[in-house]
Amino acid sequence: MKNFSNAPCQESESCGEKIDEKELLDASKDRAKDQPLLQRIIKGLTRNNNNKFREIVISRQLGVTRVAVLVDGIMENFETDAYRGADLVGAIFKGRIQKLEDGLKAAFVITGQEKNAFLHYWDMFPAANDSFEVVSKNPIRSKITLEDIPHMYPVGAEVLVQISKAQMGTKGARVTTNITLTGRYLILTPFNEQCGISRKIENEKERERLKDILQKLTIPSGMGIIIRSSGSEKKLKFFIRDLSILLARWNIISKKASTLEDSGLVYQEPGLIGRAVRDFLTDDVDRIVTDSPQVLDEVITEINEIAPQLRGKVELYEEETPILEHFNVEKQVQRTFSRRLPLPSGGEIVLEETEALIAIDVNTSGHKAGKDEVKNFILQVNLEAALEIVRQMRLRNLGGLIIIDFIDMKNKADQKQVFDAMQELMAKDSARFQILPISPLGLMQITRQRHSQSMDREMRICCPYCAGRGTVHSPSATAIVLQLEILRTLGQLRKNADCKSVHTLKIFLHPRVLEILKQESRQILENLEDTYDIRLVFQGDETIHLESYKILQEF
Repeated sequence: MKNFSNAPCQESESCGEKIDEKELLDASKDRAKDQPLLQRIIKGLTRNNNNKFREIVISRQLGVTRVAVLVDGIMENFETDAYRGADLVGAIFKGRIQKLEDGLKAAFVITGQEKNAFLHYWDMFPAANDSFEVVSKNPIRSKITLEDIPHMYPVGAEVLVQISKAQMGTKGARVTTNITLTGRYLILTPFNEQCGISRKIENEKERERLKDILQKLTIPSGMGIIIRSSGSEKKLKFFIRDLSILLARWNIISKKASTLEDSGLVYQEPGLIGRAVRDFLTDDVDRIVTDSPQVLDEVITEINEIAPQLRGKVELYEEETPILEHFNVEKQVQRTFSRRLPLPSGGEIVLEETEALIAIDVNTSGHKAGKDEVKNFILQVNLEAALEIVRQMRLRNLGGLIIIDFIDMKNKADQKQVFDAMQELMAKDSARFQILPISPLGLMQITRQRHSQSMDREMRICCPYCAGRGTVHSPSATAIVLQLEILRTLGQLRKNADCKSVHTLKIFLHPRVLEILKQESRQILENLEDTYDIRLVFQGDETIHLESYKILQEF
C-alpha cells in the first residue's frame, strides 16, 4: 500500500494577517512630511480635508496594472486589470431587437457579442433614478406605457443600448436605453431631458448654489445633466469644461453609430488609468505615484484633459523597493481576500460569498471581556466591523444581497448606533445601496448595486476537487459507501449467469480510504469473500479522488 502524501483540499480557514494600522499611519505621516512645503501649507489652509493624507499608487509590471487608493496609509480602494478582459460595463452598442418576451417583459438584443443582451421593458423608460434630485430644466417627454414598448421597439428595430450589468456565467449582459456618459463633475443623459443634483450633496446652501449653476449651463434640447457629488464646491467654469468634453464625446458616439452598418461596439468607457484619474484623483488627493513612465504619460494626458491644475501632484517612483511593497499595499491586498478578517479590538468578521447572497458573520473571536466591559466591547466590535465591512464591499466589489450577522445587542440604542454608522459609512459609496435596520433576528440586510462580478469570482475558479463545496467526504464515509457498492456488485454478479466466471474484483481507491478498510472492515470483507467465493484485491492510488473508487472485474 502506498503511503498517503497528497492531502485533498479542505475548506480554507485562511485568516488575514492582522495589520498594525498605527504602523501604516506612521509611515503615511513620514511620507506626508516629505511633501513640498508650499503644498503642505495649502493643504493646511484647505477646508474639510480632515488632515488625512491621500495617495493614489499605480503599479504596472509585466503588463498588469494595479491601482490602490490610500488614506493615511490604509487602502480604501483597489482595482486591477489582471483578472479580467475588457470591462464592458458602461460600453455603448448599436444593437437590433431579436425577440420580445411579453412574459418576461423584456427584449433580447443582438449586440455582436457572444450572448444576446437582456433589455427589460423598465430599462426602456426614461430613467427614474432616486440617487439624484430632479431639477427639471427642459420639458419632460410624454409618458410611455408598457403597451407602447412593442410598437416603439419591434423585432428587427435598431436600438442604441448601454451595458448596465456585465455578462455573468451563462447570463448575457443587461442593457438599458437610458444612456449616460460620466464626466468628472457631470453625467450627461443624451435621451433624458431631466437635470438633477446628486443626493449625496447634503448641504442645502450648496444645493441651491448648484441649482443656479444648472440654470446657467447651455444644454442641448432633449438632453439632461446630473451634477455628481464630486461637483460640490466647484465653480461654474469646471462644469462648463466638463459639459463641453461630454458633448464632444457624444458627437463622436452619434456619428459612429450612424455610420455603423451592423450591430457592434460604438463606445467603451476609459480604461483603468482613465477611471482612476476621473474618479479617484480629487482635489483632496495629495499625490499620485507610479512606477511606470508609460503610466505617468497616460495619467498626465488624462489630467490635461479634465483637470490641468492637478498636474503637479503626479510623481514617478524610482526606488529599488517595489512600489506596492514600499507603500504597504501588498500585505493589505493579501489580507483583503482572506475569508476571516481580524478587527483591532480582538473580534473578527467571517465573509462567505454564495450564489444567492453574501453572508458576513461578526464574532468576538474567543476574546474574553470582563463582566463590566462586555456591553461596551460588543458595541465596539460591531462598530469596527461596520467600518471594515463597508471597506470590504468596495475592495472586493461586492454587490447584490448582503446579510450581516452582528453580535447580538439587546439595547435598541446600540442597534441604532450601528445602523447609523453603516448609513454614514456607505453614504460615500459610489454604488447605489439600500440598508434595512437590524431585524428582530439580529440581522442587517443590505442591497448594493452590482455592475460586474466580485473580485473573488474574477480571481478564483470552482475547486476541481471539492466542486465548490469547501469540504469532501471523510475517508470513513467513503469506506462505508464503497463497501455497500461492493455488496451491490457482488449481488449483481450472482444473478448474472454470464458473470459467474468472475473470480476477482480489483478495487482502486485512495490510500486513506484503504487504511480505514484495513483497520475497521477487514473481517467484513473476508466474510464477503467467503460468502461469494470471490477474491477482493485493493490497491491504493493517490491520484484517485478521496471520494472516488474504481471496481474492475477479472475473469
